[in-house]
Amino acid sequence: MTAPAPSAPPALGPLLARGALLSPFKRPRPGAVFSGGRLTLPRLRVDPARSAAYERVCGFPTGADALPVTYPHVLGFPLAVRIMSGRAFPLPLLGLVHTSISLTRHRSLPVTGTYELLVHVDRLAPHRRGTEAVVVTGLRQDGETVWESESTYLARHRTPGRETGQDAGRETGRETGRDSGQEGEQGSGRVASSAAGPLPVVDEWRLGADVGRRYGSVSGDRNPIHLSPLTARLFGFPRAIAHGMWTAARCLAAHGAPDAARVHVDFRAPVLLPGTVAFAAGGGRFELRGTGGEGRVHVRGRVEPVTPAG
Repeated sequence: MTAPAPSAPPALGPLLARGALLSPFKRPRPGAVFSGGRLTLPRLRVDPARSAAYERVCGFPTGADALPVTYPHVLGFPLAVRIMSGRAFPLPLLGLVHTSISLTRHRSLPVTGTYELLVHVDRLAPHRRGTEAVVVTGLRQDGETVWESESTYLARHRTPGRETGQDAGRETGRETGRDSGQEGEQGSGRVASSAAGPLPVVDEWRLGADVGRRYGSVSGDRNPIHLSPLTARLFGFPRAIAHGMWTAARCLAAHGAPDAARVHVDFRAPVLLPGTVAFAAGGGRFELRGTGGEGRVHVRGRVEPVTPAG
């Protein structure tokens, strides 16, 4: 007798543990390749209580009949980790940096809907500081793609012609860690805030020390760098840091997005907890910046409406 297809993503904890155990045996190098790794969850049902808790933690309006624009990433992330924690995946899970996410929501996504979830690693690409894995997530309903995303994860290693001297020094100031590890660095230049003028600050957020623990409880990503100063120090951080995808969700909750929208977010620097950050927005663009000194940019993104086909 065939077992019924699962209707929920796998638990993240065992997958993260497997990835951590295998990471020391993986040596990332230029020219790494990876094929396969496609995973599908054919009849996904959303837990309304969990999605409501996610709304509260991230600042989205509660009680809505539709999923928040970033919530499908939470649904797909365990499948992505299952692929990236496997023996065949050539990059170590520990140390991966979530550098960006681009997503498109084609229409409103009912909380009560039944979906097909698809995740695969599209390619490995050379990067000036190592190798990037491009992970594609799709959500389909009745055979139609209703949400899709592309996330980039960077494994840092020595590369031919890697920057030295002054250029390397500029890069050092933007380092962080991994998403199944530490979030975000790199300004890709895809959101040219400085060229269009500084964005006006519209709000300041005081972030508690428990933000990482609260987001971990609703996303399943209980990575130690997000949970406490003690565990974060093991990975080189003075305090716990916020999940990159929490910062993206919090910004989008404040900014808003139409039912049919295209979103791009760059993760540029970690947000230490507790702390205070400034949310700036205007013209479909947004930033999360530090409040002291030069106002270091932590997150930078944009939201664009999408015209439905037909």
